[in-house]
Amino acid sequence: MTKMAKRKATVLLADVPEDKRFWCADGRALKNLSELGSALDDMSAETFAHHSSEDKNDFAIWVRDVIGDKTLASDLGKLLDRSKAAQRVASRVAFLTGKSKSSG
Repeated sequence: MTKMAKRKATVLLADVPEDKRFWCADGRALKNLSELGSALDDMSAETFAHHSSEDKNDFAIWVRDVIGDKTLASDLGKLLDRSKAAQRVASRVAFLTGKSKSSG
């Protein structure tokens, strides 16, 4: 991974404005990466398939365009398995949380 500043990590973990929230097909509104990870953890296969397929990946687009995390977006765009996507988001949140608490 490339070196990341504390400030950038904090920005990537922050809540998005209300009008930029991710609306899941199951009715949930997600406001940050942590909520995305939790939602992916217990999301139905049907809901996941609605947002993620060979042709599109709404999660990756939201993470890239709204959150601003191109690294995670690229990874999510390649994952068609809900549990792997959940694990990748959880891993990224843990990484960013560590960076946001570091002294640099």
